[in-house]
Amino acid sequence: MLAVSQFAEPLREEDVDRSPFRQFTSWFEDAARAGLRAPEAAAVATATADGAPSVRMVLVKRADESGFVFYSNYESRKGRELAANPRAALLFHWDLLGRQVRIEGRVERTTPAESAAYIRRRERGSRLSALASPQSRTIDSREALEERVAELAAEYEGMELPLPDGWGGFRLTPETFEFWQNRDDRLHDRLRYSADGNGGWRLARLAP
Repeated sequence: MLAVSQFAEPLREEDVDRSPFRQFTSWFEDAARAGLRAPEAAAVATATADGAPSVRMVLVKRADESGFVFYSNYESRKGRELAANPRAALLFHWDLLGRQVRIEGRVERTTPAESAAYIRRRERGSRLSALASPQSRTIDSREALEERVAELAAEYEGMELPLPDGWGGFRLTPETFEFWQNRDDRLHDRLRYSADGNGGWRLARLAP
């Protein structure tokens, strides 16, 4: 487990990986070793076509050079906003280590096959909830939602559950990363990677 003394360790240009994806993986693994409950949890910000923002927490289920993938109902608020304005920002905050990672870029849906493969790996209870819930829409009561889950559980007892309609993944393809490290006296370290348009990344230091 990482020591809390690393909370204010320096973040220097000469120490980071030239690839922001590998740098993210290194920090993510640090967060996991530190014992954080859900290091994959991130805030995802979206906006309507006219720029009204909204933000919520998601679990990022895949993070590699193909992008950052999270799952949702496509008719949820975030799904509708991403359909109208396919750009988003992710924020990972690992407070125990005094670290944040901000990632911005374009978003597209994962393929139906990729979404289906993920859905089939989920716990049965989570799959029942996805089938029962009209995400982000008004419902009469929690009891009505629980009744719908119970109805589906009875209907498909001992059977494979169907895939939920309109539910799947989103992949954010990064255009910028910012790695933020807490330092004493508010002199935090901020290193930003920006895509250079040729498959590489430009590294710059930002003032705290």
